[in-house]
Amino acid sequence: MKIPVYQIDAFTGSVFGGNPAAVCPLEQWLDDSLMQAIAQENNLSETAFFVKEEEDYRIRWFTPLAEVDLCGHATLASGFVVFNYLDLTIGRITFQSRSGPLRVVREEGLLSMDFPSQPPRSCSPPRELLDGLGAEPLEALCSEDYFMVFESERDVRGLIPDMGTLKRLDLRGVIVTAPGDEVDFVSRFFAPALGIDEDPVTGSAHCALTPYWSRRLGKDNLHAYQVSRRGGELFCADRGDRVIISGRAVRYMEGSITIES
Repeated sequence: MKIPVYQIDAFTGSVFGGNPAAVCPLEQWLDDSLMQAIAQENNLSETAFFVKEEEDYRIRWFTPLAEVDLCGHATLASGFVVFNYLDLTIGRITFQSRSGPLRVVREEGLLSMDFPSQPPRSCSPPRELLDGLGAEPLEALCSEDYFMVFESERDVRGLIPDMGTLKRLDLRGVIVTAPGDEVDFVSRFFAPALGIDEDPVTGSAHCALTPYWSRRLGKDNLHAYQVSRRGGELFCADRGDRVIISGRAVRYMEGSITIES
């Protein structure tokens, strides 16, 4: 069995930046165990699989350890593959997913994703979270993840988390964020329980980051940067119950996976 695979760097305009995702277009679904094994073998933060369903596509995402309900950078990467290699005639697609329909539009050199808004809410951070970060935030919130707000970009860049401690948390991961020096806001994302100590650029985290910073800064359109080692640039827009998350993507590799029967 041969399975096509693309490795796409998302939220960047050049290879070796942004967040690499593996993308596997399928004619029909594979066994869940095989998709999980492929994701583990790829050893990237996410591997996306999708199948054509009439006019749309059905998409699923796997980390090296588990399937997840929503992933931004691998959706951006999947849109890039469809637009550039599978159907060059279209400029808009819809991925059906566990998180509902996710629309991707190609316009003006960017790919723009229409995702659900997930505004963070107040919560009491567990002691393990504060111990794992090694720093006290100005504000502690929760969305799908813990959401920790710091005073400055320097504070966010300077964090050296204890991943073994963060791995014991009950939510998916930890977003840390602060106002940016040259952009509206910066962030980092840690998810060691999913096999991802630090995700280079996390589109789905911006479902929470966008409404938070939109309200705090009093503006609907935001310029963001995820300050991981690889780094990634995002353009976000608050649209009420939806957010628009936009970025660039580039191909790093194209090939095939061979599974011997």
